[in-house]
Amino acid sequence: MKRIAEVFRQLESADRTALIPFITAGHPQPGLTAPLMHGLVRAGADILELGVPFSDPMADGPVIQRASEQALAQGVSLTLVLAMVAAFRRDNGHTAVVLMGYANPIEAMGVERFADAAVSAGVDGVLVVDYPPEESEAFAQALIARAIAPIYLLAPTTSPARMDAVARLARGYVYYVSLKGVTGAGHIDADDVGRHLAVIRNHLHLPLGVGFGIRDGATARAIAQHADAVVIGSRLVQEIEAAPEAEVVVRAAEWLAGIRRALDLPPEDGERS
Repeated sequence: MKRIAEVFRQLESADRTALIPFITAGHPQPGLTAPLMHGLVRAGADILELGVPFSDPMADGPVIQRASEQALAQGVSLTLVLAMVAAFRRDNGHTAVVLMGYANPIEAMGVERFADAAVSAGVDGVLVVDYPPEESEAFAQALIARAIAPIYLLAPTTSPARMDAVARLARGYVYYVSLKGVTGAGHIDADDVGRHLAVIRNHLHLPLGVGFGIRDGATARAIAQHADAVVIGSRLVQEIEAAPEAEVVVRAAEWLAGIRRALDLPPEDGERS
């Protein structure tokens, strides 16, 4: 949790937006996950979201579903994902790592056992798509007790009451889903995102990351005028999917570096300074 808070503190003082790439653990093959994580950090990632493969996702579009299926076919489990984080931590003690996934693997492992294993591996935050705040008090408190941030999703349809419930439990940052749909779908209206984030900020006081549908530097830059972080998943996973195995790390890092450069361009007239 401290690593997440520190990166947002540093970025705020520098008037920069956090770049949070998402990759699926074990895709395209398990041995490439830690090298990919390191490559993305070198390319400018501030926080890494590592997807835990799951067979029955409810929020992932076809690109991430394919990645999860490929990882599962190679035996990637929650236990192995935690081992990947631990391997990354052997050479990187400063970049925050957030696990993103679904409740079933955690329930199968057991909440307390998972929380202990996560802190031991070096996890900083956990986002569980199907743990709403009304049903995850015990889980959130187990994480908070171990200085791991429970991270929650908000959407365009989220009610004020749900925002208040998230505000009570969330730590680290909140992930705003910019579209009504699955990952990688649709077109983002940056002005509409800005209006929704303004409302959310009346209910909670954590950094706000925006994801679902950010596919290029121009879109990332437009969202950055309103958000504290941009989250990019499906488009990056597509780059990984298309690359020859020997070039996966280089191609993914090169692509993400382009997003970082777009975010770091000097503000133009009318943009947030």
